[in-house]
Order: sequence, then C-alpha cells, then structure tokens
Amino acid sequence: MSETAAPARRPRPKVMTLTPAAVARVKALMTSKGPDVKGLKIGVKKGGCAGMEYTMNLVSEVGRLDEVVEEDGARVIVDPAAVLYLIGTVMDFKTDKLASQFVFDNPNQKSACGCGESVSLEPAPAARLES
Repeated sequence: MSETAAPARRPRPKVMTLTPAAVARVKALMTSKGPDVKGLKIGVKKGGCAGMEYTMNLVSEVGRLDEVVEEDGARVIVDPAAVLYLIGTVMDFKTDKLASQFVFDNPNQKSACGCGESVSLEPAPAARLES
C-alpha cells in the first residue's frame, strides 16, 4: 500500500499586527505582572451603544483554540470568537494629554460611538481570509 502525503495546508492569515508602541506597552504589562503572565488576551463582546466592545485581559494560559500573535517579545492572544472580527487589525498604543490607550485600526469596523467606547464590527469578508 502506498502512502500519500497530506495536502499542504495554506498559510493562515495573520489575525493582527502590532505597532512598535503597542509591542513596548504589551511587553511592559507582561513584565510588570510577573512570569506567570503568558500574554494580553484580546476579544470582543456585545455591549456599548455601537454594539461591540474590545476586551483585554492579562492571562496565565493560552487556550487550545486561541490565536497567538508574537512580535519582538510581546504576546497578544486572540480569543477564537474574535478572530473573524479582528483579521487585518493593527493594534497601536497612543498617549496624549488626557489618556493612554490601545487603539485598533480595524478594517472590519463599520462605525464607532461618539464616546469611543464601542464599535460596530462585521466579520472579515471571505476575500480577506484568502489574501
């Protein structure tokens, strides 16, 4: 009996990228909480006046279905339920006179509320999944 090789899997699209400022901030957060922290977990949940909110928590373990994005020692863990809403997103960290915060440049965002706390997101279209 001859064995056939399994077809090569096509590479999965990178869920998100981090700017150098986001990398620095994620690394600082991970370091400040000790060696048990495995990364900053990003997700989305229903809420706010625009319909959805980003969630962020430092976590001590990576789930079996979580997506892991690592850049220069920073680790962002993406909740599997959020992947389709975050594909193509660039995560940044900005500081101004009034606030310091993570900012998401998300191509799946259709609108945001006036206060900036919630967004309207749609799953990434199939064309973006294949590129």
